[in-house]
Amino acid sequence: MKIMNIIHDSVVDGPGLRTVIFLAGCPHFCKGCHNPASWNIRNGTEVTVDNVLQEVRSNELCNVTLSGGEPFMQAKEVSQLANKIKQLNKNIWIYSGYTYEQLVNSNDPFKLELLKECDVLVDSPFILAERDLSLQFRGSKNQRIIDLTKVNNKDPIK
Repeated sequence: MKIMNIIHDSVVDGPGLRTVIFLAGCPHFCKGCHNPASWNIRNGTEVTVDNVLQEVRSNELCNVTLSGGEPFMQAKEVSQLANKIKQLNKNIWIYSGYTYEQLVNSNDPFKLELLKECDVLVDSPFILAERDLSLQFRGSKNQRIIDLTKVNNKDPIK
């Protein structure tokens, strides 16, 4: 998979201390994006799932956030990573420019698998005109924080 960076001890990408994996590649091209270099997947560094997992393991106190770029662009590899992270009993947040509805209705089985592995989805593209610095864990008012553990129990993702 291609990643841009991994940072530890973030407090802005979900509750508590988090290890944040910034993935390369994004089809959304949001105006005002905080990480436009991530749009081009070729800007990322090639790493294995096990390399990233080792980095996650190195910081036992942190849960994990998958960000971008667009994590669902590399859904096959990222779903494998998320599955291994869950085996470490870590909470996983994932940020996506796609909406929950777009992901659930996707014909891509890897996108659905990745969604199943995550606890919380922050969905929808960043919209500069709706930017709001007072929002916790979101950049614009249109973005939603969806507790997938509750959604999945009521309406399992198939």
